[in-house]
Amino acid sequence: MYDVAIIGCGVIGAATAYELSRYDLKIAVLEKENDIADGTTKANSAIVHAGYDPEPGTAMARLNVLGNAMIEDIAKKLNVHYQKCGSLVLAFNEDDLHMIYRLYRQGVINGVPGVRILNARETLDMEPNLSTEVMGALYAPSGAIVSPWELCIAMADTAKRNGVDFFLNSKVDRIERTGTSYRLHCGDKVYEAARVVNAAGLHSDDVHNLVADVPEFKIIPSKGQYYLLDKSQGSLVSKVIFQCPSKVGKGVLVSPTVHGNLIVGPDAVEIDSDDDVSTTQQGLDFVRETAVKSVPGINFRDSIRNFAGVRAQSERSDFIIEESTSAKGFINLAGIKSPGLTSAPAIALDCIKLLEKTGVYLKKKEHFIEERQKVNFKSLSPEEKAALIEKNPLYGRVICRCETITEGEIVDAIHSPITPRTVDAIKKRCNAGMGRCQGGFCGPRVQEILARELGIPLEEVLLNKEGTYILTGETKKGGVQQ
Repeated sequence: MYDVAIIGCGVIGAATAYELSRYDLKIAVLEKENDIADGTTKANSAIVHAGYDPEPGTAMARLNVLGNAMIEDIAKKLNVHYQKCGSLVLAFNEDDLHMIYRLYRQGVINGVPGVRILNARETLDMEPNLSTEVMGALYAPSGAIVSPWELCIAMADTAKRNGVDFFLNSKVDRIERTGTSYRLHCGDKVYEAARVVNAAGLHSDDVHNLVADVPEFKIIPSKGQYYLLDKSQGSLVSKVIFQCPSKVGKGVLVSPTVHGNLIVGPDAVEIDSDDDVSTTQQGLDFVRETAVKSVPGINFRDSIRNFAGVRAQSERSDFIIEESTSAKGFINLAGIKSPGLTSAPAIALDCIKLLEKTGVYLKKKEHFIEERQKVNFKSLSPEEKAALIEKNPLYGRVICRCETITEGEIVDAIHSPITPRTVDAIKKRCNAGMGRCQGGFCGPRVQEILARELGIPLEEVLLNKEGTYILTGETKKGGVQQ
């Protein structure tokens, strides 16, 4: 019997588990995939938004600004890649200038620190590789970039270290109300909890409808496609570069990443299937043609990967953070579109307040683990590297040449609190396979290390989701071709 069960472990579920783990509660997290951070969290723009875009007075506006400040603190404590680089919204015509003045006023009302308007000269002095057609920009120094899957994993790992139970491959397919609790059926396994937090992202409406008398909201999936460019393009801009937002979103952005690459995208297309992460030539062409209006010099021949993410938008304009009207103690955290990543820690605080109102007794733990140590070998000084290798020779064996990721870091990742069991799960935790060759060199070695450390056959190591087998068996045996 759990006090609280959280359904879904993207960044919203992980942040909720992390903040709840400060209290003397028994908490379970149920995730349908074989790893956490495996949906929208791993396929977004990785931007920590400043907070000038949401309409003043909305939950989105309040939680964006609060979440921006919280992520900086969390990233520092949990050793997550983060960089406060600032952001610019560009104006190319008079209408755009009117828009950035409106965003400036919204930013001031929302409490965004240091937001100001730049003229054309100031904008180009700040970012020389921008289009010379720029007429001005809105500058927000609190805009930042982060590794979203690292942030999610770090919060989840820390929650587990503080006593939260995590269950992977646990899709909730039936919910039973007992009168005082909820029984969550995941295949042949059943978990019981007094309160439930629905953080199921793209499936949050489906999960809510398992227990509610009537539907209360609908998720409308929206796909966005991206280019990830090689580090050779990573210094083209130093800040997050936005165009003026439209009804469909914040537009195509150009931004450095915390690992030194350049990310360009997304478009915004409503789709019928929430698992459609395919890319299209038409969508990528739109992204490319739109992005060069901001930064003409992007060399798209240095693209190392295209990908798509699906956003969990709803028919409402604001976040859905509320107790179900027909299921007491069932909290919905749904429709968390942009700036959802930025707002995640603040959304978790709102969720805790809602749980307290339903009768959850919140007593803070005497001892809460709030820091996480993690080796980032590449960032160490030569002296630090030598000392580490002397202590553990595995740090002296580079497995991923593109990103300089060592065997020691991969082994650390495998033995982290929430055990990764796939090649892509290792990729999310320590960046092995994120470089120019996208795992072409290091992938087989990562697979071998996983098999060795987990004590399983090579054939059982998956690339990503269930069924994504890399090896199916030997092609030769005893020197004879089969």
